[in-house]
Amino acid sequence: MNSSSAAPPLLEARHLSKAYGTGNDRFQALNDVSLSIARGESVAIVGKSGSGKSTLMHLLALLDTPDSGELLIDGVDARSLSPREVNRLRNEMFGFVFQQFFLTPGSSVLENVVLPLKIAGLGATERRRRGLEVLTRLDLAEKARNRAVDLSGGQKQRVVIARALVNEPDVIFADEPTGNLDTTTGAAVEDELFALNRERGITLVIVTHDEQLAARCDRQLIIRDGRFATTEAVAA
Repeated sequence: MNSSSAAPPLLEARHLSKAYGTGNDRFQALNDVSLSIARGESVAIVGKSGSGKSTLMHLLALLDTPDSGELLIDGVDARSLSPREVNRLRNEMFGFVFQQFFLTPGSSVLENVVLPLKIAGLGATERRRRGLEVLTRLDLAEKARNRAVDLSGGQKQRVVIARALVNEPDVIFADEPTGNLDTTTGAAVEDELFALNRERGITLVIVTHDEQLAARCDRQLIIRDGRFATTEAVAA
């Protein structure tokens, strides 16, 4: 092995295909898609509803498995990992920001944020310390004891970002992260995500149909009918 070779991409997909349903109801969501994403990049996966962009993100994030093709995470073939190893890698390396928030409404903000740490087996004291630290960064420390259901939409999305950050991930997957927010609040959430990319080197993979959000990324991967239409490098 050549020790001087370049580091592998953080995420590399080779000829991924994925279909749903059977018979006449079979739908080819992805068809022979390949890409690589370097550590520290910000990448937008852009396409209309039903184009395959969310399916691709779910495969890259190990939330689903392809029918064919390979996915390498930091050079490791995901097929070689046991279900337990997949869960551990997903919890330790990945953070998730979804349009729907997926917060537990009756639990406190802090309890929602530290859930990944609880899954990882960290003790209550360390969970609280790290949870409050990330909430402070996002100007939400005073909301730590509030129930998630009592927050505004923008506050909920910032809680979701806090939860995504609490395990200090290598990559954040964001699926339409500003889709439920007004323009001003959405811009603030975007700013926070790109600050994390710029200041901490966190890789961003953003699924969106918002052209302005996509234009802020280093690259845009445009997907139509389960295939990439073009790849565009965006000037810094």
